Amino acid sequence: MLATRLNLMFSPVATAAVCAFAISIAALPEGARAQAQAEPFEPYSGQPGKDVVWVPTPDGTVEVTLNLAGLTPQDYVIDLGSGDGRMVIAAAKRGARGHGVEFNPQMVTFATARAKEAGVSDRATFIEGDMYVADISKATVLPLFLLTQNLDRLVPNFLALRPGTRIAAVGYTISEWEYDEKATVGGSCNAWCTVYKYIVPANANGAWKVGDGDLVIQQRFQKFTGTLRGTPIENGRLHGDEISFSAGGVDYYGTVAGSEIRGARPNAWRAARAGG
Repeated sequence: MLATRLNLMFSPVATAAVCAFAISIAALPEGARAQAQAEPFEPYSGQPGKDVVWVPTPDGTVEVTLNLAGLTPQDYVIDLGSGDGRMVIAAAKRGARGHGVEFNPQMVTFATARAKEAGVSDRATFIEGDMYVADISKATVLPLFLLTQNLDRLVPNFLALRPGTRIAAVGYTISEWEYDEKATVGGSCNAWCTVYKYIVPANANGAWKVGDGDLVIQQRFQKFTGTLRGTPIENGRLHGDEISFSAGGVDYYGTVAGSEIRGARPNAWRAARAGG
């Protein structure tokens, strides 16, 4: 996302100037007025939007964001609040497919034209839409420039994604969700220089049956506590669909696959979701 919220307040002088400009346009002859109104759209930093104002992500930050996300040509990138399309276009130039969701229809048209000019319109598409209800189910990478309050509101959407999906958040973190990695833009960067990476964890929360015993997991994002056959769990962690924890001095590792956990170490073990 190429945006951050600013508190916009118009002074009486600024308001008067806007009104004077509108009156001057209306007073023009019809031909001149049509020409003035037909000026090509050009986005500007601080441009108001539905939930945020638009601020362009610096080019250096775009590159660091995609690098931190581990972007590959096999990835499908979705940018929520895609603005002028620079993040999606940059991903498409690397061979990935990208899709931008933007509330402002003029921005959508502008970004589409930029993708065509860059020669990546077959891999970079944009639609008008609301980021909170957009279908992001195909995403493997979400590069986002959003405020924490926007990211927090999107958390249920994020957690419904496939385990292992990477979120690269520019400048702001997700409340209570510990980032997995971060990167800082070097050189002369002086704004929006830090990017935070989150890896969507599998949903392992709840009760499981392990042989004739129980595995109970209380999950909070990629960390969890609980018990294994009544023994407290320590160091519970999910990295995508990979699960690891300790209980009774033994380290356990496995993979969460829907309603089953396929254990690999210390020996092959299986857990089935209770009632699943």
